[in-house]
Amino acid sequence: MLRPNPRQVSSRRARLLLPLLAALLPSAASAAAQQTSDEERAWNEPVEPFRVAGNVYYVGATEVASYLITTPEGHFVLDGGLPQTAPQILSNIERLGFDPADVELLLNSHAHYDHAGGLAELEARTGAAILLSAGDVDQARRGGLGDFAFGDRFAFPAFAPDRVVADGEAVTLGGVTMTAHVTPGHTRGCTTWTLRVVEAGEPLDVLFLCSVTAPGYRLIGNAAYPEILEDYRATFRRLEAMDADVFLANHGSFFDLHAKRAQLAATPARNPFVDPDGYRRHLARMKEELERKAKEQRSGEAPKPGAAR
Repeated sequence: MLRPNPRQVSSRRARLLLPLLAALLPSAASAAAQQTSDEERAWNEPVEPFRVAGNVYYVGATEVASYLITTPEGHFVLDGGLPQTAPQILSNIERLGFDPADVELLLNSHAHYDHAGGLAELEARTGAAILLSAGDVDQARRGGLGDFAFGDRFAFPAFAPDRVVADGEAVTLGGVTMTAHVTPGHTRGCTTWTLRVVEAGEPLDVLFLCSVTAPGYRLIGNAAYPEILEDYRATFRRLEAMDADVFLANHGSFFDLHAKRAQLAATPARNPFVDPDGYRRHLARMKEELERKAKEQRSGEAPKPGAAR
């Protein structure tokens, strides 16, 4: 079981100075925003933060998801969105009544620009430690350059993780445990995280799915990632064996974020995010799509270009 070590920025005074220092330097988020595509702008529209279930809160944007998991001894944040999402995440944490300076651990689902892009800025502004799995460490250090599928198309501010988590490793903070499940394919280090919460007196298993899409990927004869199809298939077998009372993911559209949020506001006594059937349906759709793409590519059809989603 992994417990947080003392961070490099240990004193309260130093932590409070971090936002001021970051503001004096050219912001990675501001620089990235100048080159933002229409799709990225649509993904990054603001969303009112809200409590999902137990101690899990949504603090992300309209499509790129980010989560705050609170504890009595500091907080987790899972995923940093796009580079330009970081200020939104920090603002959303404050709007919920929490202090971003109390964020202790920054977890990552995978090292793509739309989920790892804001982590460098979040680290600078909170002093929190970044954790991700071994398969994505090199990609994070390169800032997304040299991606096996996208090359240099989707760069983000590079960072070095403070700690590397192993498959099955439990990360505990303030009595709350997040467990890492390495589910490769979308990236080599794609990590699904799980957590148990209590909602209305009932224990619930929360699953934060790492993407299982294959957007424009070469699944057959991929010299850069020869085992990609085998990894995907093993990932689906593993995910199918896991339980998810509360199904969440790193893209809002994967789990019907906006429809469920509206339902939750209308009927808070019936939490729509408790959706084990939705989890099963999503896996079945994605698995079918993967096998269809593999079949097409075996027949000589080229992969269709896609975003990193």
